[in-house]
Amino acid sequence: MSDTVMARALLGRDEQTVRVDLGARSYDIRIGRGLLETAGAEIAAVLPGARLAVIADETVAGLHLDAFAESLKAAGLDHTAITVPAGESTKCFSQFERLCDEVLAARLERGDAIVALGGGVVGDLTGFVASAVRRGMAFIQVPTTLLAQVDSSVGGKTGINSRHGKNLIGAFHQPALVLADTAVLDTLPVRDFRAGYAEVAKYGLLGDADFFTWLEDNWQAVFAGGSERDEAVARSCRAKAEVVAADELESGRRALLNLGHTFGHALESAVSYETERLVHGEGVSIGMMLA
Repeated sequence: MSDTVMARALLGRDEQTVRVDLGARSYDIRIGRGLLETAGAEIAAVLPGARLAVIADETVAGLHLDAFAESLKAAGLDHTAITVPAGESTKCFSQFERLCDEVLAARLERGDAIVALGGGVVGDLTGFVASAVRRGMAFIQVPTTLLAQVDSSVGGKTGINSRHGKNLIGAFHQPALVLADTAVLDTLPVRDFRAGYAEVAKYGLLGDADFFTWLEDNWQAVFAGGSERDEAVARSCRAKAEVVAADELESGRRALLNLGHTFGHALESAVSYETERLVHGEGVSIGMMLA
């Protein structure tokens, strides 16, 4: 038993691990409450001695960056913190260029790593930076929204938006580790939690009637943050991991995961990606109804 796992056992914390099976690029998704406190040890176990660039948006940085930095310090990991504005408009060329430059200015080498601490916007943008700097650096996802924990942090899709549409510029770049601390979802506004729940329900609609029925019976507990929340995240991640392992580059079956997204992206474009009017998960929810 590793020191990290033993410490969590002594603290009475439960967690689940979902494996994304991609041969030499396989990785674990760790799911449970309180993972942010031991994130440094989890990362050090996968990438011993790596220096890190931690990218977070301004909102997440105010809520969680200090705790995350403390866990890195406790594990002996050196890091540089970089913040970006919150919101979909951050997934753009100018922020991509700025982040690439800041990672290089921090003198990180190919054996170091870039960490996305945040929701889907930060994860997509950071992953694209990691795919490009030094022709590819290790990448770690620490998703802080429900949508990111069950969807965008898993599977290696990274990218930014273009004036021609959403997510049209990017690369497949798998993370080395995903740490989904379900306790951080307690700080998520109800609107954003509901938006993420649309992606959870999607997995039930994609051929898992038992999961859909389970969600119908347990949705209130999922929102309340009990063990049911961890189970919903884990079952969603297992469903996506299975599809990604079978079709990593979306040449066939993985396209099913886009249920509702074609309509959803069109709706987001129609409101110029103004999240005050429509957030991504709401667009997907409406899109699934239209589909």
